[in-house]
Amino acid sequence: MELTLLGTGAPDGLPVPACPCAVCATARGTGARAATSLLVDGALLLDLTPGVVFAAARAGRSLTGVRQVLLTHPHDGPAVELPPGLPRAGRVPDGQVLTLISGHRLRAVAVDAPGTGYEVTGPGGERLLYLPPGGAPAGLPERADEPYDLVLADVAGRPEAVARLRAAGAVGAATDVVAVHVGHDAPPGAELERRLAAGGARTVPDGTTLVVGAYEGGPDVPRRTLVTGGARSGKSVEAERRLETCPDVVYVATGGRRDGDAEWAARIGTHRERRPASWRTEETCELADLLTADGPPLLIDCLSLWLTDAMDRVDAWDDARWEDGGRQALRERVGELVAAVRGTRRTVVAVTNEVGSGVVPATAAGRRFRDELGRLNAAIAAECETVLLVVAGIAVPLRG
Repeated sequence: MELTLLGTGAPDGLPVPACPCAVCATARGTGARAATSLLVDGALLLDLTPGVVFAAARAGRSLTGVRQVLLTHPHDGPAVELPPGLPRAGRVPDGQVLTLISGHRLRAVAVDAPGTGYEVTGPGGERLLYLPPGGAPAGLPERADEPYDLVLADVAGRPEAVARLRAAGAVGAATDVVAVHVGHDAPPGAELERRLAAGGARTVPDGTTLVVGAYEGGPDVPRRTLVTGGARSGKSVEAERRLETCPDVVYVATGGRRDGDAEWAARIGTHRERRPASWRTEETCELADLLTADGPPLLIDCLSLWLTDAMDRVDAWDDARWEDGGRQALRERVGELVAAVRGTRRTVVAVTNEVGSGVVPATAAGRRFRDELGRLNAAIAAECETVLLVVAGIAVPLRG
């Protein structure tokens, strides 16, 4: 089964006409996207969009063989004129199955946003799932019979849709996940590709033809990632994004609780509200135990608070105690953590703070913490396939 993406953009396309935003300003060449529309084996058209005939011609395809035109979502704005020779466009009620003369079988899939998704099975048994903009599957079975060969969805806008499909077994290791409905709310260019790849997805230019079931080049998702940056740089948000398509994540909060501290409680609450409800939280500094155990991905936030706890345990803030065994005890605990990161089989995203670029701490204990955190960051980074520096909300790859 062949699928040609006549467009891959949001309903308004990209760039959005008359929009002055930075993403629209840089959406040129292959970065420009028409509204998403799919042509399946030249016989089925999913979503009728303005200029679809010209889009097909640019892709080297013809619409003369189309036998069915289906819509996935309400189309705002002026009515789209039906090109001559095409059958009337319509939508199929949720759950209904339609068999085409071409041998394709369609099933309408309920979604949690206005619109309808479509599962398409080709004459050879290949299966794809196409979801409307802003939509995720609703009422999925606990376990799918088998994974789809191809999933096309609003991955940038609704990453949890992929997480739901993974949890149900509808997206597997060999499933090609392609982001469509890409608009100006998604980051531009290489940043979008990097963010999608972290979730096992990709994007392709308009006019691309895919052979469903033949994809073998899945994104290389790193198993260990370190995210560093200054205060309020966006490093925690970046770390969370890298795991938002995973159905089950353990969020490891190393800061614990601080009774009576309303400001700290507000910080924790903000983090918790931002995370998917399916994620589980562990408040602990026993990171080595978690890293050596089997389980779902870990998001560790953050290593600087872990180091504070480790220094508390050996009384490293006292100069005399530091010289009398404290330094060695801390080195051993850090070594244990580094070894656990090196040997872990889990997917890990760890957050840390970048210090030492500003004012020199006024006390010996402050300078000691700064130095030890720098050493810890370097040691953990050496064990990670990907290292990111977040500055002003922008992730700059240092490795991977």
